[in-house]
Amino acid sequence: MIRQATKHILELKETSFRYPDGSVGLDRCSLTILRGSRTVVLGANGSGKTTLFVHLNGILRPQTGTVLYSGAPLEYSRKGLHSLRSHVGLVFQNPDSQLFSASVREDVSFGPLNLGLDVRTVRKRVEDALQAVGMVECADKPVHNLSYGQKKRVCVAGVLAMQPEVIVLDEPMAGLDVAMQKELTAILDRLHTAGLTVLIATHDIDFAYGWSDEAIVLQKGRPLSQGNAKEVLQLSEVQTELGASPIVAEIVRSLALTGIDVCANGNPPRNRAELVKAIAAQTKQESNR
Repeated sequence: MIRQATKHILELKETSFRYPDGSVGLDRCSLTILRGSRTVVLGANGSGKTTLFVHLNGILRPQTGTVLYSGAPLEYSRKGLHSLRSHVGLVFQNPDSQLFSASVREDVSFGPLNLGLDVRTVRKRVEDALQAVGMVECADKPVHNLSYGQKKRVCVAGVLAMQPEVIVLDEPMAGLDVAMQKELTAILDRLHTAGLTVLIATHDIDFAYGWSDEAIVLQKGRPLSQGNAKEVLQLSEVQTELGASPIVAEIVRSLALTGIDVCANGNPPRNRAELVKAIAAQTKQESNR
């Protein structure tokens, strides 16, 4: 089946799912993921983030409602799921639940080989994927000898080797130190620039505010709010639900009360680097008067 390009690359319509113990995963959940966006999903533990992600990849099937990829309902046949997972790649929170081959190269090769691709094509995809995540030098290392951060990179490479349109990452920054978080963010930015839709679950409202285009905040299996990240993450009900507000937005508001306007160009800073730059520019402007 030929799928037509749509504005929303992924969509849920009134989707519900309950686990065998009766706990709610999704509750008549309707939301959309914009094609080419950097989208974050936030919410308390148990709000439905992971359940949402495994529905997008076809691991779980909704009990009611519909999940759509590129405008068409998911097909849950073996062939349909095989096709879906070549377009929508999922990276789990714990890399050890995703890595199972002896070496890095073998693990990254697994997906493309299952697509039935020839050896030359698989080799090229694997090398490109390892290059994208900075793991070429570790290609022949045993997976069990890698650091936690390196394992996460290999998981991303394994998804990239499938050449998906969407990469979905469940809590990718969990367990990483600050330097590794910056490195992974740079990788995700390069992937987005290359045309991928990037979808991330996170508890970090500051990261979400500074990085994403779109934000979805889940509450008990359905969206509390969704839309432009800058607007959604400053809503009082969202901040109450998450128990936090973006620190950069708080500083900008505090500076405004003292007469320092760092939003003169109409684009308020959304991360630490932008804030420092804006303050420096405003200070220079004031000193030149």
